[in-house]
Amino acid sequence: MKNLFLIIYKKIYNKLYLNKKIKYNRSLSLGDYLNDRWERGKKEGFGEGTSVYDNVLILGDVKVGKNCWIGPNVVLDGSGGLEIGDYCSISAGVQIYSHHTVKWSTSLGKEKIEYKPTKIGDGVYIGPHSVIQMGSVIEDQAVIGALTFVNKSIKKGVKFFNKKNNEQT
Repeated sequence: MKNLFLIIYKKIYNKLYLNKKIKYNRSLSLGDYLNDRWERGKKEGFGEGTSVYDNVLILGDVKVGKNCWIGPNVVLDGSGGLEIGDYCSISAGVQIYSHHTVKWSTSLGKEKIEYKPTKIGDGVYIGPHSVIQMGSVIEDQAVIGALTFVNKSIKKGVKFFNKKNNEQT
C-alpha cells in the first residue's frame, strides 16, 4: 500500500513539475504546485491581485493591499498588527515583525512580550532576507536593500541599505 501511494504521488508530482517547468521555466516546492498563490492571497483576505507563496508564515492580524507580491519563505508577523500597502514587493526570505521577546527572554520571563504595530506603505520594495523590526514604519515608495535590518521609520522614497552605521541614501 505504501509503495502504491509513493508511485501515485511521484506521478502527480512529476506531472505538476513538468507543467510549471514548461510553462514558466521554474521549479517549486510541492505546496506551490498544489496551491495557487493568488487564491492564497484571497483566502487570507488580502487585496485583489496579491500573490502569496504557499510556504509564507502568516501570524496574527496581517492586512495586505492589492497587487502585492509576497515571495517564498517570508514571515509576516501580525501579532502586534501589520499593514502592508498596495503594489509592494516583499522578496524571498524577508521577515517582518510586530513583536519581540528580548525583554521577556533576558528577564527570565519577568518582563512581558512586547508588541507594536508595523506599517509598510504603498509601492515599497523590500529586498531579499531583510528583517523589519516591530514598530517600524516604511513610507510609500521606499526601497529596502537586500540583507538590511530596519528598526526605525523610513521616509517616503528613501533607499535604505545595510551600510556602515545603517546610513540612508
